[in-house]
Amino acid sequence: MEAPRPGTHLPAGYAPQYPPAAFQGLPEHTGRPTLQTDYQSLQSGYPGPRAGHTVLTAGSEGYNATRLPTQNNQTIVLVNTQWMPAPPPLHNCPPGLEYLSQIDQILIHQQTELLEVLTGFETNNKFEIKNSLGQMVYLAVEDTDCCTRNCCEAARPFTLRILDNLGREVMTLERPLRCSSCCFPCCLQEIEIQAPPGVPVGYVTQTWHPCLPKLTLQNEKKQDVLKVVGPCVACTCCTDIDFEIKSLDEQSRIGKISKQWSGCVRETFTDSDNFGIQFPLDLDVKMKAVTLGACFLLDYMFFEGCE
Repeated sequence: MEAPRPGTHLPAGYAPQYPPAAFQGLPEHTGRPTLQTDYQSLQSGYPGPRAGHTVLTAGSEGYNATRLPTQNNQTIVLVNTQWMPAPPPLHNCPPGLEYLSQIDQILIHQQTELLEVLTGFETNNKFEIKNSLGQMVYLAVEDTDCCTRNCCEAARPFTLRILDNLGREVMTLERPLRCSSCCFPCCLQEIEIQAPPGVPVGYVTQTWHPCLPKLTLQNEKKQDVLKVVGPCVACTCCTDIDFEIKSLDEQSRIGKISKQWSGCVRETFTDSDNFGIQFPLDLDVKMKAVTLGACFLLDYMFFEGCE
């Protein structure tokens, strides 16, 4: 039976085509390993804002002018932004990832930096992460120094901090420095996903292939769970580029990560990209977070320098 498209209702009698390690079942479900972390002790509050962050309270209808200072004392201002209502805490769910339990689609919009467009000087990237209704779920802010950004460019190591509407860091993505010009296994790209910061929940590693871009999504124990397979030519013009999320045997399609075409002007003069992610609604929130990390890794690997 052909796998249904993400976001559609499963036909009667259809069995999910992804491994138990990716399934978010009931608390007694034992098909996947779990973190030995006392999340209950964290449910009373997220990890506090990092140095320089200010805590803001959203408006009564979810609209506010949000100011989120970054590590280098720059302030991000989001005006008239509607944030997704905060869901209640979930059992065995890292605090801040409850939002992911309610969505099967993520939209990622990279903010355009005027200084970068006019001068070519690489600045810290910022991304708006939204649900299918256009409500803001998270804000992602890159935290790298000036020298690293402009010397290493797209191959640079980085720390990407995922913030909620109160400026609290709910996820941290860490990419180490790896050479991108050779095919030795030690130079394959990877990224670590932490939620909360300091607690790994999964990894994304590049799988060597002579033609196709391929990634492996792993859980916190570095056990393979899902695959991501892209087209032979990752940079194409005037069309969306789909990276399919598949089962480990690459026979079943689970979802996809799409690099969306943003128009000739934006694609030509900036490296600000838009992405869409689709996955099953019942996918484990940790694997949804890992899929989000895979999207950012693909952006830096194939599209960060495309301008």
